[in-house]
Amino acid sequence: MSQIDQAEATARSEAQEAEMDALVGYVLLGGVVLSVALIIAGLLWHWIKAGELGIAYTIPNMNLFEFVVAEIRDLVGGQFRPRLLVSLGIAALMLTPYLRVLASLSFFAFVEHNWKYAAFTGFVLAVLTYSLFLR
Repeated sequence: MSQIDQAEATARSEAQEAEMDALVGYVLLGGVVLSVALIIAGLLWHWIKAGELGIAYTIPNMNLFEFVVAEIRDLVGGQFRPRLLVSLGIAALMLTPYLRVLASLSFFAFVEHNWKYAAFTGFVLAVLTYSLFLR
């Protein structure tokens, strides 16, 4: 391999690494911004409605899937309230690392074709899936 080919391969590798960093950054930023926006909207709505800023809120003892399904059931049942926005904000915050790992797995498998990193990331995704949805 000539020096020109090595330089091109290094440049391509650095460009892919920058793409991966940007992808992860956007996923994390988007998740946190969405979460904060939903929680603030819920708190402001509660403040306007009830005259107090704090919400008496406890997180139920259920996994994320059950948590989101319960909130969607309330919404479909016509119970659109400030607590729903806060709950969706919490769910968005909990899903952010999951989506980040899913994006990393997709990048390693389909863009870089790095099967070793894809396997490690797949294992992390399996552990996160268990902890968020199955436990």
